[in-house]
Amino acid sequence: MFEFKLPDLGEGVHEGEVLKWHVKAGDHLAEDDPLVDVETDKAAVTIPSPKAGKVVSVAGKIGDTLLVGEVIAVIDVGDGAASERPAPAAAGPKPAAPKAAPAVAKAAPPAGKAAAPKSAPTGPSLPGARGEAAAGRTPGSPRQTGRVIPAAPATRRLARERGIDLREVAPSGPGGRVVPADLDAFATGGRSASDASERPQRTAADFAAGAAGIPFLDIEPMPDFEHWGPVVREPLRSIRRKVARKMTTSMILVPHVAHMDDADVSELEAYREREKPRLAASGGQPPTLLAFVVKAVTAGLVQTPSFNASLDPFREEIVFKQYYNIGIAVDTGRGLVVPVIRDTDRKSIVAISSAIEDLAKRAREGTIEVSELQGGTFTITNVGPIGGTALIPAVNYPEVAILGMGRVQEKPVVRNGQIVIRKMLPLTLSFDHRVADGADAARFVSEMVRELSDPNLLLLET
Repeated sequence: MFEFKLPDLGEGVHEGEVLKWHVKAGDHLAEDDPLVDVETDKAAVTIPSPKAGKVVSVAGKIGDTLLVGEVIAVIDVGDGAASERPAPAAAGPKPAAPKAAPAVAKAAPPAGKAAAPKSAPTGPSLPGARGEAAAGRTPGSPRQTGRVIPAAPATRRLARERGIDLREVAPSGPGGRVVPADLDAFATGGRSASDASERPQRTAADFAAGAAGIPFLDIEPMPDFEHWGPVVREPLRSIRRKVARKMTTSMILVPHVAHMDDADVSELEAYREREKPRLAASGGQPPTLLAFVVKAVTAGLVQTPSFNASLDPFREEIVFKQYYNIGIAVDTGRGLVVPVIRDTDRKSIVAISSAIEDLAKRAREGTIEVSELQGGTFTITNVGPIGGTALIPAVNYPEVAILGMGRVQEKPVVRNGQIVIRKMLPLTLSFDHRVADGADAARFVSEMVRELSDPNLLLLET
């Protein structure tokens, strides 16, 4: 029998929700046939079968959450199945095995000391070697696979840089998450995961009472809403849960500042109207206003690099990116996702417009690839088509800034001493004040306003 485990679904993704099973027990399938549709906190993906054979069983019903590394299907692949997995791993569940290995390691310190001069590394790799020794392994030996430990992407990266196996670190964060402080404690000789049973489990109340280290942060328990009337409860899952986590992180960590201005897009809108007949005759679509804004944002980022950056709090460095990947916030009905248009400095406005249409369509259908949601350097959110005068968006952490677009409206403005009616686009730049200042924001938005007021300038950018 071949036990198929939920594979790695991308950086920072350690679980997925079952949307649809393409097979059931007893079905025969070929290699690469669709097996199951899973929705992560980034996107929906179809996972193919890595083997041909007969489905013996599947794990999880629609709506269930599966962990990366968890067996999701058992497939009878024929006579060669015995060689797919070693006999010990194919045996029944062994919850006591992970505890036994650390116990053996602790019981044999003399042998460990005798072997230390040959294998103990020095320098930055020492914490990793310590983690392997604590698990009963020699440094450099293959690590056992298993359940992915919950941890933020930044924590995982820090662990990789220090050579620490997250499975050997005792978590102290909410929900059993490993936090950077746990890595510090582990690297300096603190408790490992094998000692976790000796540590009392922290509750949500403990965390809210000050475990986050934020003064006056006191999260009160939810009241009994049923006391006042009937309610309906719905689990916070997948994309909606990811949005909640991202926004909480952004609003707690990033000191937000907003800079607002209006762009006169009268000439730009007139240009788009003039181009409609020509493009329609050739079977094309006129570029959207958003495509022009993407190009204007790119031009602004070239001149103001601080908004095309990220702040690394662990290294205390500002990372200036030398590429321009603009994310477009899309309302999918299941939550907000941000597809990324890559290399916008090298794309024409027509190409950007086509990319926006394609990515937004697949994002709403749930067929977009996870890789197409990664690598953004700046985000634009546009509520204009829905309505609203303006908005103050939250920064898409770990980016530094986000642009909010309102609805284009005809307004009376003064031009050369005369009151005239112009089409005005409200813009709001929210940014991280740790990285950029108000003067930077004013220059950035002013450049955007200048570009959007004259379509010829944007065409020159292309």
